Order: sequence, then C-alpha cells, then structure tokens
Amino acid sequence: MIEAIKNWKLHVLVLILVIVAEWIGAFSFPIGPGKVVLLPMLYALIMGIFSGPKFLKLANHKDMIDAGSLIGVTLMLLMAKYGTTVGPNIPMILRTSPALILQEFGNLGTVIIGVPVAVYLGLRRETIGAAHSIAREPNVALIGDIYGLDTPEGQGVMGVYICGTVFGTIFFGLMATFTAALGIFHPLALAMASGVGSASMMTASVGALSAMFPEIADKIQALGAASNMLSGLDGVYMSLWLALPMTEWMYQKFYKIKYGTYPSKSAVKEG
Repeated sequence: MIEAIKNWKLHVLVLILVIVAEWIGAFSFPIGPGKVVLLPMLYALIMGIFSGPKFLKLANHKDMIDAGSLIGVTLMLLMAKYGTTVGPNIPMILRTSPALILQEFGNLGTVIIGVPVAVYLGLRRETIGAAHSIAREPNVALIGDIYGLDTPEGQGVMGVYICGTVFGTIFFGLMATFTAALGIFHPLALAMASGVGSASMMTASVGALSAMFPEIADKIQALGAASNMLSGLDGVYMSLWLALPMTEWMYQKFYKIKYGTYPSKSAVKEG
C-alpha cells in the first residue's frame, strides 16, 4: 500500500486520463427510438485499458498491482462522499414515497437469475461476488471488506463492475428510452427505476428520459436522483443482510445439483 501511494508515475497517469475524459465530456447519439449517452467514466476505463502493458505500455505490471491495491482507498473516499450527500437530504428521504425504498427488493433479481446462470457457466466462488448485486461501488467495497478483492469473490464482483462500467451506461440509456417509447410505463416510474445505486447508469437513463420528455425533465431528474441516493444508502444493507446470505444459499444448492457435491466455503477476510 505504501509503495503504491509513492508511485507518482501512476498518480500522474491517472490524473491525465481523468482530465482527458472530463475534457471529452458526455456524448449522446440516437439509435432508433432510443438514445445512447456516453459518459467520461467510460472513456477513462477504455484509455486505462489501452495504457496497460499489452498495448501502449504506459503502465507496467507493477503499476497495475499498485493501482489494484489503491481501490479500497478510493472506495472509502466515495463512501465518505455518499455520507455527505445523504446527511443534508434526510428531510427529502423522509418525504419520499416508500416505493423508492421497497424497490430495492428488485435488486434481489440479480441473485435469482445470476446464480443459476453463473454456476451453469462454470463459475465457482466468483458467483458470490458476481451475482449478489449489480456490483457497483458500494458492493465492491462490501465484498472487498468481507472477502478481499484478491479472492474469487473479489474477482467476481470486479468482473461485473468492469462490465457494468463499459456496457451499463449504454444498456441503461437504451433500455430506458426503448421502454419509454413503448408507452407501457410512465416516465416518472422509469425515472424511479433508474436509481439502482450507480450514478453513471442513473445519469444515462435519466438523461435519455429527460431528452424524450423535456416538459417533465425536472421531475424525472429529481426522482432519479432521490431513487439513486436511497439505493446507495440502503443497498449496502440489503446486500449484507439479504442478498449475500441468499446468494451463498443458492450457490450451495445449484452447485450440488450440477456437481453432485457441496462446494468448499471461502474464508472470510480477517480484520
């Protein structure tokens, strides 16, 4: 950890990538009845991939290891930011409809669908990290704290996190606009559903909906932000108390069905 903090080359490279990504800014383009919104986070991830030792070689293998060891520190800063945004908005949380909180139970669908598919595809303990949630920043921090990010569970959650970062914003932007174009759900209901605990995914969905319904854009953005804030607040507890135990239980059962024996349990991270 100390060596990673002293790796100034890594810090400068990350700063440059962030500046370039923010300079490019958000970019949107229409596809059929939908609208795709590309955010700076996606650019930074792609540039980070190409700066690695297999492409431009701006970062070597040691730099990659150092960057991985600093993930926990950056997630702590992000969780602190969540705390500063939740505190001043407590009155709004109290005024918000209980539906915004109850919708968090919908995230258990990742467990119900993801665990059987993951076990069928041959994943082992990676299933726990990959299928317990949509694997955004608070969930990565939770898995990292319980199991460690260098474990199979950590590899699973990071794999889904990266896939979500690359494809999540595109998928959410398209899904929101395609669903809105069908006219099945009210735009405000889709705005509430956009808040899954990911700022980038929520922004892509809400931005696309706001472009489609400019007359109620303020309401769409307000509901999307409130829903995302509540999901970020109670999503960690939902994962800790319900999703993770449910994932462990389903993993044991489906593993037994496929392999005829129960899997070995992973050791929980000490400290």
